[in-house]
Amino acid sequence: MSGAAPFGDAIGDTTGDAAGTVGLSKLGDLAAEAGIRRIHVLAWRDLDDPEAGGSELHAHEVLRLWSQAGIEINMRTSFAAGRPQVAWRDGYRVIRKAGRYMVFPRAAFSEMAGWHGSRDALVEIWNGMPFFSPVWCRGRKVTWLHHVHDTMWDMTLPPRLARVGRRVEFRIAPPMYRATRTPIVTLSESSRREIIERLHMPAKRVHVVPPGIAPQYAAAPGVEKSPTPLVVAVGRLVPVKRFDALIDALVAVRAQVPQLEAVIVGEGYERAALERKVHEAAAESWLRLPGFVSEADKIELYRRSWLLVSASAHEGWGMTVTEAAACGTPSVATDIAGHRDAIRDDVSGVLVRGHDDLVGATARVLRDDAFRASLTAGALEQAARFTWGATAYGTLSVLCRGTVGSPA
Repeated sequence: MSGAAPFGDAIGDTTGDAAGTVGLSKLGDLAAEAGIRRIHVLAWRDLDDPEAGGSELHAHEVLRLWSQAGIEINMRTSFAAGRPQVAWRDGYRVIRKAGRYMVFPRAAFSEMAGWHGSRDALVEIWNGMPFFSPVWCRGRKVTWLHHVHDTMWDMTLPPRLARVGRRVEFRIAPPMYRATRTPIVTLSESSRREIIERLHMPAKRVHVVPPGIAPQYAAAPGVEKSPTPLVVAVGRLVPVKRFDALIDALVAVRAQVPQLEAVIVGEGYERAALERKVHEAAAESWLRLPGFVSEADKIELYRRSWLLVSASAHEGWGMTVTEAAACGTPSVATDIAGHRDAIRDDVSGVLVRGHDDLVGATARVLRDDAFRASLTAGALEQAARFTWGATAYGTLSVLCRGTVGSPA
């Protein structure tokens, strides 16, 4: 694909542990050839943050494999409730200082002052608000930008702050990033097109490296689907995921599929409002919101479900789609950037637009056994293409080819 990083089979085809011995060796060799021994990472949140999502999972899996390959990793992020300021996770160090907003200037100043030691390369994770690394970082660097936030600002912030966020994303930050040779890594070809078209980033600097899927998500022999139609949705209970719209759609689907049961897994500040919506729809007997569940319970739920559904408005990829697919469960999901790459329409799932489309496609998949079986086979085939080892190699490849020296 145009602009894609050459992750290929260099590490993605290994078996056994998370990356494989040969794969880790190739990661280490790639870094050594580029003279990269220490990498600093700037991120808004880390995996232990109560509001962590797909971006934080992606960062963790990549950094875990980089550290296993012998690269020293320091991750600078914001405070996380109940977590220590400095901690080690799977071989890399996490430094949590400053709050949600002050983390951006403080992390940049810390790097310029060298408070966390020397580095050979910098990774900036641009998750809504950027760290503006092209302005102050004069070494090798890369920016991870999973998707354009756009209307997410209006969904998550008060109007005045939302206007500030949109102005930074579309007007202030892009010229600074365009003016340098800093490469950008995103997760999907559809997100790449949005970054090029909406933020006007040079196409040759935007690279696609898809996320991976952990081996434990593989479909397990002997695990049977629920005897009655079971639908699952997974994600943070926040406005951008549009679980309110999903509940409306599921209520309409149950009018066509009377035995339907549904589970929405996740935590977030919209939980109370969503529980109230379920109560008002008199749906408590068949639509559950269990909150956070363990990884093992989530995998079992994926395997038993007939279908995963998503009404999300924005996704860099849609990790739950790929997780469910690996467990042998196809998806019905909104036709948005990210989902378009995670799902092969009418092959591994169905892409939909609007309430009626979501209701109709969900009901069809649940009632049509042959169509659902075809989508299940397509979902398993689609998910088999992605490994975290390939993602770790692809992102490191882009960093090794990234800017060295002062900004252009």
